Amino acid sequence: MTVLIPAYEPSNKLIDLIYELQAKTDYKILIVDDGSGEKYKDIFNKASESGCCILSHEQNKGKGAALKTGFSYILENCPGENVVCADSDGQHRADDIIKVADKIGGSKTETEHENKIVLGIRQFDGNVPFKSKVGNRITSLLLKVVSGISLHDTQTGLRGYPFSMLEWLISQKGNRFEYELNLLIEAQNSGILITQIPILTIYENQNKGTHFHPLLDSVRVLLPILKFCASSLTSAILDFILWYIFQNLTGSLFLGVVLARIISSTYNFTINRLIVFKSGNISAKQSAPKYFSVVIVMMFLNYCVLAFLTNILGIHGIISKLLTEISLFTASYTFQRFFVFAGKHNKN
Repeated sequence: MTVLIPAYEPSNKLIDLIYELQAKTDYKILIVDDGSGEKYKDIFNKASESGCCILSHEQNKGKGAALKTGFSYILENCPGENVVCADSDGQHRADDIIKVADKIGGSKTETEHENKIVLGIRQFDGNVPFKSKVGNRITSLLLKVVSGISLHDTQTGLRGYPFSMLEWLISQKGNRFEYELNLLIEAQNSGILITQIPILTIYENQNKGTHFHPLLDSVRVLLPILKFCASSLTSAILDFILWYIFQNLTGSLFLGVVLARIISSTYNFTINRLIVFKSGNISAKQSAPKYFSVVIVMMFLNYCVLAFLTNILGIHGIISKLLTEISLFTASYTFQRFFVFAGKHNKN
């Protein structure tokens, strides 16, 4: 077992964690100095003197890049070694790292499914910084809405991976904090099992030692979700405008829905294939038939819901259209992600 710790400008809490791990385990410890600079050289020297392997970036590249550097080293130099990733800021106890390591190594029964991610899930009880608690809840809710993945802690840095997954981990997109959310989203698409185990929630000094920037890094973390929302919103606006125009020109609700959906879905297909799901490796000939079969299903559902709201409940047409689009948003994302653009190498 190798414990991989990406570290940027760490404090002596990193040394405390190393000593605690070494007192309780015989795990190898691999630390990636992500461009911390001369000021932090003594800390990394102490870690090296204690027997840790130290890799260094000359400049700060981000947590995702540091993890990939560690994964590449383990892949080349530690054949068969499973990996537990932990943070350097004192949020993870040695006992919890051991819990994750045991689960990823586990018994024969547990390891039958080789491709799995084990997450150490914080409980967010006690003295937790407000921004950390709220930020995690919002991210968890959005992840649930657009992907169906239900996680209590989307930003945990305590994660276990089997050696067999290292090449996949290295291939995934993202160099900063968004990388870890990308892994969760892509895991379900790739048939990778996600297991959650509870760990202690530790926030010292209101988590002031973190390098997570609430605004910038939250945007990066949520970018895969936000891209689909933007694509869906612009497609819905286009569809709404075209529906209103065609219905008034033809006097037919059905023709208005069909003509508008043909044009807006062509736009949506192009944006989602090339930008949202980045499925350029899947040819349009492969994905287009699937996409437009989904369009037909969604168009039928759109018409049925819209007709029900308008003709049966008597709700105004514009309000009915808005309610219909909102109600079908999650279904549209699920169909596209896991049926139309479910290429093995999709990246968000």
